[in-house]
Amino acid sequence: MLPIPPHTLTRRTLLAALAAAAAPTFAQGQAFPTGPVKLILPQPPGGAAGRLARMIGDRLEAHWKQAVVVEHKPGGGVVIGTQAVSRSAPDGHTIGLLGSSLTINAVQRNDLPYQVKDLQALARVGYYTVGLVAAANFPADDIKGLVALAKKQPPDSISFGSNGIGTSAQLAGEMLNHMAGIQLQHVPYNGAAKMYTDIMGGVLPIGFSVVSSAEQFVKSGQMKVLGVTSSQRSPLYPQWPAIAETLPGFEAVNWAGFFGPAGIPAPIVRQLGTDLLAVLGTPEMVKALAAMGIEHAPQGPAEFTDFAHGELKRFAAITRPLQK
Repeated sequence: MLPIPPHTLTRRTLLAALAAAAAPTFAQGQAFPTGPVKLILPQPPGGAAGRLARMIGDRLEAHWKQAVVVEHKPGGGVVIGTQAVSRSAPDGHTIGLLGSSLTINAVQRNDLPYQVKDLQALARVGYYTVGLVAAANFPADDIKGLVALAKKQPPDSISFGSNGIGTSAQLAGEMLNHMAGIQLQHVPYNGAAKMYTDIMGGVLPIGFSVVSSAEQFVKSGQMKVLGVTSSQRSPLYPQWPAIAETLPGFEAVNWAGFFGPAGIPAPIVRQLGTDLLAVLGTPEMVKALAAMGIEHAPQGPAEFTDFAHGELKRFAAITRPLQK
C-alpha cells in the first residue's frame, strides 16, 4: 500500500478537529437533558392544562430518565408564564406548554413584554374541538342557515357567547363575522357553565365552546351544534360539520403546544421535537388526549412554526374588531 503523503494527513486531521469543535456538546456522547427540565404552565393548578402538562411530563421523565418539574406561573392573561419561558436560558432545559392565547395576544395587545419571535416552537400537541352551539329551538340548524338569518336582520341582532375577551372562542366569532359578512354581537362569559344555562334558557341564542363540555346537553336534546371551528370535521365528533365546509378557509382552534426560548441550538430543538412527538404518538397518549376532548394533531418544530405564523397572519385581518 502506498504511504499517505504527510500534507494529506495534516489536512484530514485539521478537518476532523474543526468538525469536532463545531459539534454541540451533547452530540459528542453527552446525553440531553443533562439535568431536570422545567415545564412552565401559564395557568393556575387544577385545570385541564395542568392535567395535560403532568401527563406529558411523566412520560418525558420516563423517556429522559430526568425529572420534569411542572411550574405554574399564572397571571396577566398567560403573559407572566409566557414571559418566563421567553426569558429562560436557551439550553432546552426550560420549556412551556402554551396555547392559542399566544397568537391571539400578539395581534390584540401592544403591551406584551415579549414577541412571538422570542419563542422557539417545539411541538404541537393538538387542539380542543370548539363548536358553535345553539339552543335546540334556534331557527338555524347549520352555519349556512345562521348566515342567512343574520343577513335578514339588523347588525348585532344576534348575540354569540364566549368564555371571555381575547379567547379563541371570541376570535372564532369575529372570524365568522369577517368571513361571512355579518355582524353578530359578542357577549363574554366567565366560563361556559353560565353560557350554557343562558342558551338553554333562551337568554343567549348561540355561543362558541369546547364541545366536550357541551356534549351532555347536545345528547339530551337541549342544545345542538351548528359547526366546529377546525378546518375539517373532528375525528372525535365526525357527525358535526366544520364551519369551513360553508366558509372555506375558516379555522380558529384552541390549540396547545410546547415552546422554548429563542436561541436554543438547532440540534437540541430537533431532539426536543423528536422526543415530544414520540411521547405524543403513543396509542395510550392518543387515547388519553381523546378522553380530554383534545384532537391529536402533532406537529414538529418547523411545521409548528409555520402554523403559528399562519395564525398571526389570519388573526391580523380581524384585529380591529377584537380591539373594540
